[in-house]
Amino acid sequence: MELLYNSTRSKKQPITASMAILQGLSEDGGLFVPDHIPQLDKSLEELSGMTYQETAYEVMKLFLTDFTEEELKDCIAKAYDSKFDTREIAPLVYAQNTYFLELFHGSTIAFKDMALSILPHLLITSARKNKVKNDIVILTATSGDTGKAALAGFADVDGTKIVVFYPKNGVSPIQEKQMVTQKGANTCVVGVTGNFDDAQTGVKRIFGDKEFAKEMAEKGYQFSSANSINIGRLVPQIVYYVYAYAKLLANGEIQNGEKINVVVPTGNFGNILAAYYAKNMGLPIGKLICASNDNKVLYDFFQTGVYDKNRQFVLTSSPSMDILISSNLERLIYRIAGENAEKTAELMAALSGEGKYEITDAMWQELKDFYGNYASEEETAGMIKKIYDSCGYVIDTHTAVAAAAYEKYVAESGDNTKTVVASTASPYKFTRSVMSAIDAKYDTMDDFALVDELSRISGVTVPNAIEEIRTAPVLHDRVCDKTEMAEAVRKFL
Repeated sequence: MELLYNSTRSKKQPITASMAILQGLSEDGGLFVPDHIPQLDKSLEELSGMTYQETAYEVMKLFLTDFTEEELKDCIAKAYDSKFDTREIAPLVYAQNTYFLELFHGSTIAFKDMALSILPHLLITSARKNKVKNDIVILTATSGDTGKAALAGFADVDGTKIVVFYPKNGVSPIQEKQMVTQKGANTCVVGVTGNFDDAQTGVKRIFGDKEFAKEMAEKGYQFSSANSINIGRLVPQIVYYVYAYAKLLANGEIQNGEKINVVVPTGNFGNILAAYYAKNMGLPIGKLICASNDNKVLYDFFQTGVYDKNRQFVLTSSPSMDILISSNLERLIYRIAGENAEKTAELMAALSGEGKYEITDAMWQELKDFYGNYASEEETAGMIKKIYDSCGYVIDTHTAVAAAAYEKYVAESGDNTKTVVASTASPYKFTRSVMSAIDAKYDTMDDFALVDELSRISGVTVPNAIEEIRTAPVLHDRVCDKTEMAEAVRKFL
C-alpha cells in the first residue's frame, strides 16, 4: 500500500517519500508526516530472528514505499557496515535493573549515526528517482551530535555539499573538535554567536527564503536538511526500538507481546517520536518516558499542556538537550490534533509570535502514553556515579538524565515494567563531565588524559572517533552572527 507524506501545516497535495526526503521541510514551513502509520507486517517472533539490517528493511519499506527493494537494501547495506564497532549495531546492556540500548557505536559515537549513516544514501537515491540535476546542499543546525554525524555521512559524497552551524560556546570541547577537524572538500562548519535555538531558527529562515533559493538554483544548488525535521532522519530511528524489542524477545528477557517502557533523553523530540511511531505500528510499548535536563520546556508541557519557550536558556553538561524549541513536537501536535493542519499551523504561529501555545483538552487526552520528568545537573552527575559505583558501567550525561528521570517515574508510579533506556552518546564524548561526576580528583586532568583514564576504569577501548581527533588539525574556524548565516552559506558555495 502506497504511503504518502503531508505537511503538518496545510492541506497541500501529498508527496512521495523520496520527495519528502529531498525537500526536508515543506514550503509552508511544516514538517512532513506519513498519511497513516503502517502496521508491522512481520510478527514479533519473525523479527526476533533478524539482524539489524534485516529489521531496518522490514520497518523502512513500510514508510518508504516508492523505493524499490533493491534501492532500499543497497542504502541499508552501505549505512550499517564496518563504520559501527559492534556487529549488532545497537547492543543492549543490562545495568541497574534496566536495559540500556547503546546507540553510539557508529563513526561519531552518538545516536545520530543510526540515522545519519543512511540519510546520504536515501537522499542521493531520492535525487536520482526524481531526476534532480542540481547539487544537494545540506543545511543543518546542531546542538552537538547531529553536526559531526551529518558531516561524516556526507563528506565527499558526490553531488552533495554540507554546511553545519553550531552554537560557538554551546557544545562540549570534544564535540567541537570532532566538527572543526572534519575533512572533505564539500564540508563547511560555522560557529554561531548564539545558542542552538538561534542556529536552528536561522536555518529554518534560510529554508523559507524564496529569493535565496532562486539565486542558489540558478547556480545549480538546492537545499535539503539533515536535521531530524527530515523524515529521512526519523524513519531510520524507528528501527532501533523494533530491534531492541525483538532482541529482548530473542534473549528470553520478555514474553511475546509483553509490554516494555521506553525512556528517551529528549531535546528536539525526534528520538522519542520515533518510539511513539513504533508503538503505533503495533510494537508493545507501554509508557514513553520523556527525560529533560534543566531546560525543561518539555517537562512543563507534559505537566500543563502549555508549551512556553519564554524562559532562561541554561547551558548544561548534556548540551544536545539544551533546546527550547523542540521542532519534532510539531509532528506529535499534528497527530493529537486529529491531523488538523490548520490547528497545527495556528499553534506554531503562536509559538513563533508569542513564544508559547496551549493545547486543547481533547489533545491533552491523547498524551496519556507519555510521561515527562527532568534531572538537574546534580541529579545527572549523581546518577553517573551511582551506576558506576554499583556495577562499573559508565554512562554519558544525556543517558544519565534519562536514568534519573526514569528513577523518578518508578518512585511515583510503582510501575516495574521492563524498561529500555535510549543511551544516546558514548561517555567518551563528554569525558570531563562524566569523570568529574565519578570523582572530583579528575577535575585537574586535561581532556585526553581523561580519555585514557576513562578507558582504564571502564575497561572499554577508546573509540576510533576519539583517537583520530587527538592530533587532527583544525580545518574550519569560521564564526558568524546569527544574522549572517545566509551570507556564510553564499560564501561557501
